[in-house]
Amino acid sequence: MQIVVVGSGYVGLVAGACFADLGHDVIVVDNDQKKLAALNRGEVPIHENFLPELLQRHRGARLRFSDDLQGAVRASAAIFVAVGTPPTEQGEADLSYVESVARAIAGAINGYKIVVEKSTVPVYTSDWVSKIILRNGAEHGQFDVASNPEFLREGTAVTDFLYPDRIVVGADTERCASVLREIYAPLVDGTYYLRPDAIPRPDRAQIPPPLIATSAKSAELIKHASNAFLAMKISFINAVASICESVGANVQQVCQGIGADTRIGPRFLNPGIGYGGSCFPKDLLAFRAVARECGYDFRLLDEVIRINEEQRQRFIRKVRSALWTLRGKRLGVLGLAFKGGTDDIRESPAILLVQALLQEGCEICAYDPAAHERAKEALNSSVHFAESAYEAARDADALLVLTEWEEFAALDLKRLHSELKYPIVIDGRNLYHPEIMAANGFTYYSVGRPAVSPDPAASATPVPGVKKSARS
Repeated sequence: MQIVVVGSGYVGLVAGACFADLGHDVIVVDNDQKKLAALNRGEVPIHENFLPELLQRHRGARLRFSDDLQGAVRASAAIFVAVGTPPTEQGEADLSYVESVARAIAGAINGYKIVVEKSTVPVYTSDWVSKIILRNGAEHGQFDVASNPEFLREGTAVTDFLYPDRIVVGADTERCASVLREIYAPLVDGTYYLRPDAIPRPDRAQIPPPLIATSAKSAELIKHASNAFLAMKISFINAVASICESVGANVQQVCQGIGADTRIGPRFLNPGIGYGGSCFPKDLLAFRAVARECGYDFRLLDEVIRINEEQRQRFIRKVRSALWTLRGKRLGVLGLAFKGGTDDIRESPAILLVQALLQEGCEICAYDPAAHERAKEALNSSVHFAESAYEAARDADALLVLTEWEEFAALDLKRLHSELKYPIVIDGRNLYHPEIMAANGFTYYSVGRPAVSPDPAASATPVPGVKKSARS
């Protein structure tokens, strides 16, 4: 099928590359000439596993890039809208880019088309897109508007698209739903997974994935409600971690106990410094705004947001309790992206913590495997950027772990100890076993677990091994 994806950002680029891998002919449209030129040269603008391989495989063949939206619409049967929906000052989603695309689509309709919301948008957006297209010259029956929300996690977006937990198709006519079923048929009928060049299957993948057919409004709500619920799980376990610290319990043991309940499950029960990124903060504000418009005071979302913000303050207090005063202290920082596996620093709790520590008068030396350049733009010249984790730790009063990169969990603890001025590690992601850290001579602070210090009676021989990150 001929498909156009409007927007070459994180969602649009991944969707376009994956649709091409399913066998469709895809045109990704953007009005950013600089970005288009880079994509046509084969440059990959985001750090995303398997995306470079798909772009190299399909660029110039099944996957093309263009600035001609109307020409692409005329040549396509399905138009996926994946433009930005940033929050306004009031927390509502700014839908001006979606409206602009809808107006442009109206002037190019030359036969039956489906217009599919791929961006995260509030309920009723499908109705408004339909009205805008009609107001700008299209006729009833020439098009349908559907909602097909994405459930992509940065760092695993390609495998999330090709091996999804579910495919949600929100369409109000059977004609529209049948087109979307055809688009996703290689996944739903399992034929994609039989190909020798298919992207490798991740753990726990359900093959084939279920396709859930709903109304457009239900699909719009599914996306916002899903992200709100996941953010709530993170804030809930962070609140539990705070209680664990107060009473001397171990939050990871608590997580194991409650996560074993099949009604709850272990995923997203990861205490740390809070959620961030381009989705959760924005989507919670937008969902709360929608609820208020509907006359419902969704105070649970207010508390989820408050706990998340408080978690960063608790971590600052943890750093202060370890070092007493902060002004003039040299801190090594591991991780600046909002999560491991991506270079995205949007709403990154790591960046927000670094900015807060700079205001406290700290000197920061930071290292991130992928977010180096993006963080430079956000932090200007206030931070020294290291080329390795060990360089970030060199002569530091303490080392802060702020992002759960797997390479951080595999560091040589003996070398790390020798690089630090004082062997103090404050771990905001619980990457290490406290007992192992103490045995290797560290004073170690983590989230929701008792702090530990070196045992004077223990052997001086370091104990090898650290726990790998178990992040979702």
